[in-house]
Amino acid sequence: MAHNIMIQGTMSGAGKSLLVTALCRIFCEDGYRAAPFKSQNMALNSYITQDGLEMGRAQAAQAEAAGLLPDVRMNPILLKPTSDVGSQVIVNGKVRGQYRAADYFKMKKSLIPDILSSYHSLGRENDILVIEGAGSPAEINLKADDIVNMGLAKMVDSPVILVGDIDPGGVFAQLYGTIALLEPEERKRIRGTVINKFRGDAEILRPGLQMLEELTGVPVLGVIPYTDADIDDEDSLSGRLNRRTHEKPIDIAVIRLPRISNFTDFAPLEEHPLMGVRYVSSRSELGRPDMIILPGTKNTMGDLRWLRESGLEGQILRLASADTPVLGVCGGFQMLGKAISDPCGVEEGGEIAGMGLLPVKTSFSGEKMRTRVRASVVAGPFAGAVLSAYEIHMGRTIAEEGTEPFAETEPESPKKESAGYVDGAYAGNVFGTYLHGLFDSGELTERLAEYLCTRRGIDTAAYKPESRAAYRERQYEKLAKCVRESLDLERVYRIIFEGRN
Repeated sequence: MAHNIMIQGTMSGAGKSLLVTALCRIFCEDGYRAAPFKSQNMALNSYITQDGLEMGRAQAAQAEAAGLLPDVRMNPILLKPTSDVGSQVIVNGKVRGQYRAADYFKMKKSLIPDILSSYHSLGRENDILVIEGAGSPAEINLKADDIVNMGLAKMVDSPVILVGDIDPGGVFAQLYGTIALLEPEERKRIRGTVINKFRGDAEILRPGLQMLEELTGVPVLGVIPYTDADIDDEDSLSGRLNRRTHEKPIDIAVIRLPRISNFTDFAPLEEHPLMGVRYVSSRSELGRPDMIILPGTKNTMGDLRWLRESGLEGQILRLASADTPVLGVCGGFQMLGKAISDPCGVEEGGEIAGMGLLPVKTSFSGEKMRTRVRASVVAGPFAGAVLSAYEIHMGRTIAEEGTEPFAETEPESPKKESAGYVDGAYAGNVFGTYLHGLFDSGELTERLAEYLCTRRGIDTAAYKPESRAAYRERQYEKLAKCVRESLDLERVYRIIFEGRN
């Protein structure tokens, strides 16, 4: 059975996911079989595995850093918020149902067998499991039914490293206060603390580190500097969503919907030397971009109403009529159609008019589409781009006769009864698709860059962007190098292996 180490944080956004990613890469570099594990994840960035199951995108990135294929066992429970008080609950990669927060709180202990089954199954195949907590272990109102922080650490008998974020200030209070609020048995599991996202000379922290160790009785294992390694983000706390300007020739405006999901789709565009991506949440920010993207969302109808009420819909329609290209992905594609209906109450029930930019209509049903596909884009300027992508959506979209599709697709692992089908729609300067990860292969990215640059009279010949795979590998290496140089890894290994045969 695998050894383990758990990374918990003083709060959401402390850097747990990045530290787990770094440790997965470091352990892999050091010759160990290491796998990530997060029992319960709340995030709208998700991923579809090779066997058609849904998991958190952060755990997929951690698996990639460890040299593994993403596996739903690494994230057995995924919560996808659909409102301020409710979430879609996904267990072992499949939708279990829609639950209000209070109802989920009552039933979550029943999911412990699913959590432990995944954990032990992974443990039989690996040397080290790197476990990620969620939020803070000191949420004293939630501790009685905890299945993701100290409750999980106890179930799998794992030592814990506690991470605090110094960037917003108050990191010593974060770490000391968190430990002080734990039960005595829980405190014993904290084997080290880490200060994350430090900018400056770590020597100036020395007196504080010594005092923190004296107050808590727990060693500080390292001070990790702020790093610009570009790793897929967990959720809407991502700093990239605050990017309001661009410094590259091409200006791409992604609408920051209230329930935005899978914004990692656009990371390859951010990496391109010619395309600048910014996130827009008001009319005053939109301006006249070279392209507008409507991203995925976990509440298409509610976010379309927000788009309408904010005045952004009218502005987008005016720009589209003036020939500005518009791309809708998943929920954004559904918004671009003529109408959206929800006869089963999957989101809000009823029907709402769409933006009318594409001749399609969407109807929601209780069955979720989850599949990985191979696709060949057939939409006008992008025709011929070959993609490996995935679909995650509740709606079924029907196009009017004669509508040009965005792509032709077939399942990546076709069964005998499987058949190819068309995806999305295309009309002039407006494009819609259900395909997530559509820019990952690089082919569509380059065709998009050529299309937008040609419209602006920009020569692309001198630009040779790095492949997506090479870029991601370089980011994992950069992150691992930073953590390796900043963390007392010898002590970390002792924490993992001491007392175990």
